[in-house]
Amino acid sequence: MNEVQLKITDKNGMFYIDVNGKHEAMMTFVFAGDDKIIIDHTEVNPGNEGKGFGKKMVVKAIEYAREKGIKIIPLCPFAKSVFDKNPEFSDVL
Repeated sequence: MNEVQLKITDKNGMFYIDVNGKHEAMMTFVFAGDDKIIIDHTEVNPGNEGKGFGKKMVVKAIEYAREKGIKIIPLCPFAKSVFDKNPEFSDVL
């Protein structure tokens, strides 16, 4: 069931989806102080288009932000488009 995973290092992190043990989609972010993350890149491997992987990762980032009480700056054009189409996510902007 293609669950979104989270990996965090000191200054950045990545939401990703593995299929059969291989990264098939990832969305990277960097921490901007203690209260913000900047989503800077979203990538879905060829053959996985239309599966909703990108939006799943953005939604997971929103859940993470709400849980941690932080905001998201969507610099990535894909992530920004998800926010633009879903006003219910604006609380984390």
